[in-house]
Amino acid sequence: MSENATGRVNRIVGVAAVYVRVVRFSDVSAERIEGLRARIDEADGPPPGVPTTGLKVLYDAEQRTAVVLQYFATAEDMDAGAQAFGAMDAAETPGTRASVDMCEIKLEVDAS
Repeated sequence: MSENATGRVNRIVGVAAVYVRVVRFSDVSAERIEGLRARIDEADGPPPGVPTTGLKVLYDAEQRTAVVLQYFATAEDMDAGAQAFGAMDAAETPGTRASVDMCEIKLEVDAS
């Protein structure tokens, strides 16, 4: 444990194996983000073939970039999701795919 600038103690929390596909996009407009949000809100769940357990979309309007975090229970599920997302029409994405990282969470810090 360590003390942060506010005097609070940060606890390091061990996590079970969780896998995250991190996709960075450039040329992202607010309209594309809103379109993505609308499609997700209307969907009954993730796209076919995507066994995701969660999703986060981070958007920087000033730089017109987005980072999409797709969560999976296993590395195999992440690979299956990657194949399904890779086959998607580019018009269904927030912008131009700049990079993809396939990660396992090794550390998560809870500052509360």
